[in-house]
Formats: sequence, C-alpha cells, structure tokens
Amino acid sequence: MKRILIKNARIVNEGTIVEGDLLIEDKFIKEIGSSISPKTSDIQIIDAEGNYLIPGAIDDQVHFREPGLTHKGNIETESRAAVAGGITSFIEQPNTVPNAVTQELLEQKYQRAAEVSYANYSFMMGGTNDNLEELMKTNSKNVAGIKLFLGSSTGNMLVDDEAVLEKIFSNTDMLIATHCEDETTVRENLEKYKAQYGDDIPMKYHPLIRSEEACYISSSRAVALAKKTGARLHVFHLSTAKETELFTNKIPLEEKKITAEVCIHHLWFTDEDYDKKGSLIKWNPAVKTAGDREGLWKALLDDRIDVIATDHAPHTLEEKQNPYTNAPSGGPLVQHAVVAMFEAHHQNKISVERIVEKMAHNPAKLFRVEKRGFIREGYYADLVLVNPGLPWNVKKENILYKCGWSPFEGANFKSRITHTFVNGQLVYNNFKVKNIQCGERLLFNR
Repeated sequence: MKRILIKNARIVNEGTIVEGDLLIEDKFIKEIGSSISPKTSDIQIIDAEGNYLIPGAIDDQVHFREPGLTHKGNIETESRAAVAGGITSFIEQPNTVPNAVTQELLEQKYQRAAEVSYANYSFMMGGTNDNLEELMKTNSKNVAGIKLFLGSSTGNMLVDDEAVLEKIFSNTDMLIATHCEDETTVRENLEKYKAQYGDDIPMKYHPLIRSEEACYISSSRAVALAKKTGARLHVFHLSTAKETELFTNKIPLEEKKITAEVCIHHLWFTDEDYDKKGSLIKWNPAVKTAGDREGLWKALLDDRIDVIATDHAPHTLEEKQNPYTNAPSGGPLVQHAVVAMFEAHHQNKISVERIVEKMAHNPAKLFRVEKRGFIREGYYADLVLVNPGLPWNVKKENILYKCGWSPFEGANFKSRITHTFVNGQLVYNNFKVKNIQCGERLLFNR
C-alpha cells in the first residue's frame, strides 16, 4: 500500500485555509489533521513548507484534438500539460474528427484516454440536427453531458434547427452545455468586413464580427428555452458583460438549473491586446473590451458565473499565421490557467479560496462529480501544491503543449505549481512530469 504524507501545508478547502497535514493512502485521502505522525517506515514524506495545498482543478471545457486533429495536440500531450498546470480532471468536447455524435465514437475516446491520459477524464456527447436518438442513449452516470454548438466553430457541429433544439432540451435530463453565438449575426458581420478587406481582415475586428450582439442573442435564446423546457443548461465561455445579466446569484449552485462559465482568456486579455498578440488570442467567442472583462470579473465574484475553465484548444503556429478567415480560433491554456488565476490573486482581484471554489468545488458540484473537487477524507487524492512566491517566466523551453506555443509566452508568474497528485500518485514535480498515466474515468452522482 502506497502512502504519502504531506506536512506543513496551508490546506485550502470549502472557504477556509487551515495549516495542517494530509495523509494519502493508495488513491484516496486517508486523513487530514493539524499534525499527523508517520505510523510506518515505508511512508513518503513531502514537506509543503507552508505552501498552499488545493484540490486539483476540474476543467469543464477542453479540446484535446484526438481523434483526427492530432497534429495540434492529443490526449496524452495535453493531459500531460494539464497536470503540470494543476488540472487533475478534464471534460473534453466532441468536435474532433470524426465528431463524437454516436455512442460508439464517444466510447472510443474513453478507451483511448484509459490508455494514455495523465489526468482524469470525461467526454461530452455531441448533439447535431439529426442525432436525438443517439443522444437519448447517453449514460448520465459516466458521461459528463451533452454539448451543443449554437454557433459554428471548429468542427462544423452547428445545431441551428429550433425544433430540434426544443426536442433535445425537452427530452433529456442530462446537463446540456452550449456554445452560444448567433450564426446569422456572425455571418452578416463577416461579410461586411470581407467586402472591405477580403480574407486579410485585421484581427482587431474579430470581436466586432463575433460581436456582443451575436453572443447575447444566442445566450438569451438558450436561457429562454431552458426555462421553457426545464432543461439543465450550462452556458460555456461567456465573453460579454451583457450576457451576465441572464444569470442569477440568488440561489445556491446546487439548486441552479441554469449556470455559466467564464474562461481564463476572457478574464485576462482585452481587444487592446490584438495589435500585439494577433491571432494568438483569436477565440470563439472573441476576447472583447475592457468593460466586458470587468463585467465578467464582477459576475464571477458575485456568483452569477459559477465556473472558471480554459476552453483549451491548440492549433499549430503555422495555422495561426494564416490570414484572418483561415486562421483558426482557439489557443492552449491548461498549463497556465491555475497560475494565471493566482496572478490575479496577487493583483487583489480574487482570493485563493475563491479560485479553488470556481476551479474545483463548483465544477464538481455542477456536474455532480463523484468524490473529487474537494479535500475530504475518503475522496480521491487529486491534489496540487502551489508556491505563491516562486516566480518563473513562460518560455518555449517550459511549454508542454504539443503545438509548442502559449498566449502567455513571455509572461512572468509569481506562483508556481510544485507538485500534482492524481489518484494518489505524484505525477508532476517542479517542471518534470513523471511517466505515470494514471487518469481514470470520471463518474457522476446522478
């Protein structure tokens, strides 16, 4: 039986920070206490030296590109980067090649992850205009939810038949996660700028093409449909202050049927960064104004927004260097998401307790993840040690994404992930990922 004793940690859990020790036994947290003495000689002791011990982050939206797009990334490479960044569980999206829109194709992704994933995993079942029967076969106990693209993005999985949407919303008790951008508005805006610039549209116009109006029209329709049908709706990657008005903070998360997520890039960058970063910060939905960023932060902190995620979506640098209309949207983020939020903590924008709430506790509550997302005795030992005073610089040599770049390249972070444990195994230690692919399939209490 493998035992690890973590001593002298600042344990961050459920709104408190307590100095103490934690004992891992095999896959699980065996004991939490103010001072735990080793009872056997075969125990490994790690001195946390007063650093933060947090539950591993659960990233509810990633694109790891396998199958079919593995020149950009794959489950092995991107999960490896994730554990280096303190993300111990991920939920991957269906817009791979082929799209995960049948139970057979969905299960193939699970089988592959079981072979190669460093982190725990789940995969969304993809909805289309004509696969309602397949959607209804989805097992709510071992699949995170159903993903619907209400605006087109990478993978061409647009669901734009309103009758079909209502059937999906009415006929499943699964969580429905949506990408919300109004397709008609986006296309009209794109044609206007193409008429002026051709394919080489300046990148700064991306947030005017993928506009506030496009986002709000789609998000408001999805929320209205969820209210009409009683569906369980989770709106991915809010990018505008206006959209936050659609969500409430008046009831506990466990009672909410309509929830929202914000991503790291929408909390970090603004449209002023396009001149410097160009297509490296081209996402769908687009990074927008400083006012939008401020509104997203406000909604995150007052609990209208429930979850922080990454929408990790790698592309090669060569692909990103294409003219606007051919430069794909998305970027890699899992390795730098947690430390980016700790940087926001250093800037007095958010407490460490709230980072843990939004990146670990709330995803676990929202998806009803079994025995993960908290530091509790009997829970899986998915744990991360963070040194808040160990500065480092993001550079090509320490970027682990298969695509080899990061929108944070050149950034200096004050905090560093020093250790990551997945299912009780120390998989990452100070810039080194161990060859321990011990990720397990997430299960859900539904």
